[in-house]
Amino acid sequence: MSDDEREEKELDLSSPEVVTKYKSAAEIANKALQLVVSECKPKAKVVDICEKGDAFIREQTGNMYKNVKRKIERGVAFPTCISVNNTICHFSPLASDETVLEEGDMLKIDLGCHIDGFIAVVAHTHVLKEGAVTGRAADVLAAVNTAAEVALRLVRPGRKNKDVTEAIQKVATAYDCKIVEGVLSHQMKQFVIDGNKVVLSVSNPETRVDDAEFEENEVYAIDIVASTGEGKPKLLDEKQTTIYKRAVDKNYHLKMKTSRFIFSEISQRFPIMPFTARALEEKRARLGLVECVNHELLQPYPVLHEKPVLLMPNGSDRITSHPLQELQPTKTIDDPEIKAWLSLGTKTKKKGGGKKKKGKKGDTADESAEPEPEPMETTNGATAQE
Repeated sequence: MSDDEREEKELDLSSPEVVTKYKSAAEIANKALQLVVSECKPKAKVVDICEKGDAFIREQTGNMYKNVKRKIERGVAFPTCISVNNTICHFSPLASDETVLEEGDMLKIDLGCHIDGFIAVVAHTHVLKEGAVTGRAADVLAAVNTAAEVALRLVRPGRKNKDVTEAIQKVATAYDCKIVEGVLSHQMKQFVIDGNKVVLSVSNPETRVDDAEFEENEVYAIDIVASTGEGKPKLLDEKQTTIYKRAVDKNYHLKMKTSRFIFSEISQRFPIMPFTARALEEKRARLGLVECVNHELLQPYPVLHEKPVLLMPNGSDRITSHPLQELQPTKTIDDPEIKAWLSLGTKTKKKGGGKKKKGKKGDTADESAEPEPEPMETTNGATAQE
């Protein structure tokens, strides 16, 4: 077998080695999320918690695949973010930021880990309070959690991307919530976090994607964002954006010396995966990143969120997750079609009977909400492991 053939084989989820790498990345992401949630306390600085999450992933991945002939890239696939209240996602502040958590805050936590480019992304919404989450906040959290459960059962070989879009919207409506517009879910491949196949969260005339059918051995990052408001996200202050990804297909000769220095450092340290500007020298980064973004050498992440799903021949398994807090929503699911979706198994029986092989599926769910009286917004993206 040639090196090219071997590389192609590694991309196929029928390869036990690839499945192992996904599960290893998922295990680290689960533990990192658990650590981050435990650090979320009133008066804790957001930047300190984010750095602890990233440091944990770097440490854990650094202990793996050290004695192998071929260098295995591994580490942070998506920086730790803690987005508070009406901030939807991707808040991973610079070291100078003084934002602290307060009692009652609703936190959207998301992070990612990769082993050899095989990515596990996990997200979770945590309300900084004792006891059950109630009222409309519980409704929006229940909406995204239920939608994630439905997506888990519908993202399977033979189904269409539009099937998932319609189901997600129907679940949100049952909880009197709206799916937030502009959220795209992408197919993922090795070292590729935003592949060509796309799932829309909301169908509308302004955003169109090609019809696509899910196939075995594909990986998807399914993003579900719901709101008790209008479901129309607004771009936050661009100066708050700190997460970027190098656009490997773009070239431009930067004019500023600072920009060239920063871009060279990014190319060496973060050639493919998203990164946080916190990892760069802050003063230089503020100056140099602007020119890089203006000339599309870097892709900014102002309001995006990911969740991986693996399609295996015998069905789907969650590989990452975090337990939900107790919810007491005001709405319940009465729709027979939604109940039918939820009753579906995540496994399919092999033809001819016999013992089922254990497959796997990663599913990121991040629920978030804005406290009353403001409209509440939530993103669902929890990765789980059986």
